[in-house]
Order: sequence, then structure tokens, then C-alpha cells
Amino acid sequence: MPYLLDRPRQRGRSMWPLRRPCMAAALFLAAMLAAAPDTRADTPAATVLAKEDAQALLARIQDAARKLDFAGTVTYQQGEFIQSSRLVHMVDGNGEHERLEVMDGEAREYLRRNDDVQCLIPARKTVLVERRRADRFPGLLLGSPVAVPHYYQVTTEPALRRVAGRQCRVITIQPLDQQRYGYRLCADAQNDLLLKAQTLNGDNAVVEQVTFSALRLGSEVQGTELASKWSTQGWDVVQVDMKPVDLAAKGWRIPLPPGFMQVSQVARNMGQAGTGRGEAVSQLVISDGLAAISIFIEPYDKKRHGQQPQGAYRRGAINVYGTRIADYWLTALGEVPPATLQTLAQATEYVPPAPVTQ
Repeated sequence: MPYLLDRPRQRGRSMWPLRRPCMAAALFLAAMLAAAPDTRADTPAATVLAKEDAQALLARIQDAARKLDFAGTVTYQQGEFIQSSRLVHMVDGNGEHERLEVMDGEAREYLRRNDDVQCLIPARKTVLVERRRADRFPGLLLGSPVAVPHYYQVTTEPALRRVAGRQCRVITIQPLDQQRYGYRLCADAQNDLLLKAQTLNGDNAVVEQVTFSALRLGSEVQGTELASKWSTQGWDVVQVDMKPVDLAAKGWRIPLPPGFMQVSQVARNMGQAGTGRGEAVSQLVISDGLAAISIFIEPYDKKRHGQQPQGAYRRGAINVYGTRIADYWLTALGEVPPATLQTLAQATEYVPPAPVTQ
């Protein structure tokens, strides 16, 4: 993983003679490339995939993330923020097993068996237990890929690239409207495992990216790597409380953007973990297969919500829109353009259900 190490100045000067030959070679190579004839005009153009081919390709990428044994170092970057993690994934007769260790900042570790996830927080000696869909990198899809080609154009480039020492093919997923972002992917040329993923805004600028910087596959991965480095004996175990909820039955009218479908509706307690206190917050997750939006609805609290931003704002790569509706506070967030969240939030209505008569 590329890091800039903060070396003392004296050491930096002593290493300068060792770096000069490398710099001279780099300058020579740059000069040769500049003098070489431009052959880009002869480069084959990208291929626009038919809907069925696009669906099949995205499904193969998702299957690779679920069915292959792999281990490596993953780097996430958004602006100046960079975070690295160690990821191990293996499959056996009982399904998927995964260990993700965050290497930067506060120590955290995630242990997953299928959709059951344990989050280890050593500083608090706490284990959070919850059920969560396995849709994180190198997973790609949240649901079926069937609808994706109706709202995105999927193209592939004939020339191969290299990521983490492996050859991969570039796949561009361009939105057909202004309500979603685009993506640039690099999938392993041999097994379709996603090696790199970039989220692109309307100007084709990279909003965020996640990539393998080192990768091992198959027999190179050992089952012992799934074992946690922490002994959790005596730690607090907190079961994240989530219950199904029907927001429409509770009076909520939430118009979904074109192509988005409901993934889940749950109510969770957002109070202090393990105390049972705190207000229940309803969460609706919707997705078009690639992009996901979460809508949180909670009772309005003047003291707390009066200090929160109203309207559109950002939290890193995530766009957020907050607004008050009746006696509730709605927060919509996701990796979609701000206008998509604004339209959704402003069109949402709350109609109190009629009282039930005995």
C-alpha cells in the first residue's frame, strides 16, 4: 500500500544519491514516450455491451466476490482521506467466511459468516452483533443486475490494465440520466474478481475509489487467516436491535427515483448500546442494483435536530439531505447526486393513518 513516510531530513539527504539513478531512468523513459509516435488512434474503441451481456458480466463479478477464496490489502480513498484494511474471504460447505481488519485509526475488526457480522471494538472491549447483507467491496451489486442496463450504459475496453500485479479489464458504467453517479471498474481478466472500483460524478471526476493493492488467491489463502487477533473473553456483547417495519402502513408516502426498488425496511434503536433507551429510528434502503440510498425517519427533537443542517450537505463521499416533515426528521443519504436526494425528500409525505376502531 503506497504511503508517504515522514523521514528525518538528514536521512532524506543521505538517500538522495540512491534515488538519482531512478529519477534519471524515469526522465529518460518520459522523453522516449514523448518522442514515440501517437498510436492511440489505432486503439480499438470500447465496446458497448448489450443488456443481456451487461447483466451477465455484472453477475459474474458479484459471483466472484462470493465464491472465490482471496486475501489482500484494500485501500479506500476519498479526497485526502485514505484508509487501509486487511481482507480475508473464504468459502466452504457452510457458506462465506470473512475477516476485515481496519489498519488505520481506531482498531476495528469485522468477522462475517454469511450475513451474520460481528464488529470488534477493542478500545471499548465491545462486540456488536448484527445481520447485514454482504454487498461491500469486492462485492458490487445490491440485488439483481437485471434493471441495471435500463439505467446505465455498460462498456468494456479491449486493452488490459494492471492492478495489484494482476491483469484486469476496464468496465465503465455510465448513467443514462442525472439521478445517479457512474462507475469505472477493473475486473480480473481470469476470474472476474473486482480489483478496483471508482465512483464518478457528472463531470467524470472520481468521487471515491477502493482498490486492492496486494492480493492472493485460491490455495495461497489459509483458513488460519480468518481467526481474530483479539481475545474477546469478558467483552460486552451487544445485539443490534432491528425489527421489520412497514412505513407505508405508518402513513409514509415515499416516491422512489426511477429504477430504485426497496431492499429493506427496519426499525432500530439508536440510543446507547445495551441500555434499551433511545428513540426507534426507521430505515428504508432502496437501490437500483448499484447505487443505494438510505432514508432515516425519527421523531423530531428540537434540541438535537435544531442544530443539524437542513437541506443538502456532504459527509465525505456521501451526499445527505435533511428536512423536517410534520413531527419527524427525515435524513436521506447515499452516493447519488444531491438533486436526487432533494427530490426524494421534498416529495415525501406523511399522512397519519386513521385510528383503528374497536
